[in-house]
Amino acid sequence: MELVVLLDHEGRAVGEQEKRTVHTDDTPLHLAFSCYVFSSSGQFLMSRRSLRKRTWPGIWTNSFCGHPGPGEPMTDAVHRRAQAELGLTLSDLRLVLPRFRYRAELDGVVENEMCPVYVAQAAGDPVPNPDEVDRVEWVGWDSFRERTRTDETLSPWCRFQADELSEIGPVPGRWPVGDAAELPPAARAAVAGRG
Repeated sequence: MELVVLLDHEGRAVGEQEKRTVHTDDTPLHLAFSCYVFSSSGQFLMSRRSLRKRTWPGIWTNSFCGHPGPGEPMTDAVHRRAQAELGLTLSDLRLVLPRFRYRAELDGVVENEMCPVYVAQAAGDPVPNPDEVDRVEWVGWDSFRERTRTDETLSPWCRFQADELSEIGPVPGRWPVGDAAELPPAARAAVAGRG
């Protein structure tokens, strides 16, 4: 059973809920993350969500997303999901948008997340899990960025995130590291609990 961390509006943990039941027409605020993966040559990895997914099936989006489990440090969750969704080992994992938050709806299902954004480099080629990812494509960042401005069929979170990422700089390799002190308190608590 996979659990997600429910949050209050300040980002503090207030409970847990099974992932399979959390996304409804009245989804509670919960903790998540997004990751943007690049190749050693600077190409960006887009993914198309599996048609089997309950939320946003078949939608093109950023490399992958996920939810940390209760007490799980965010970076551990990012590495875990990279393996589970894409068969990828990551290097140079960095936090870039610690305070990203969004709400979006499609076909009566709501996403409602505090969703810090990470960037990483792929150590190898993706091997997508068909239950999670339908297809992947390596693209130039500028091409992807242009697509987020014009293609409303991309996931809403990646379009919002791309706007915020562009505000911190046009070159992904030069994005500054975000301040971990700005993560939601529930995410900071998991790191503190590990020490």
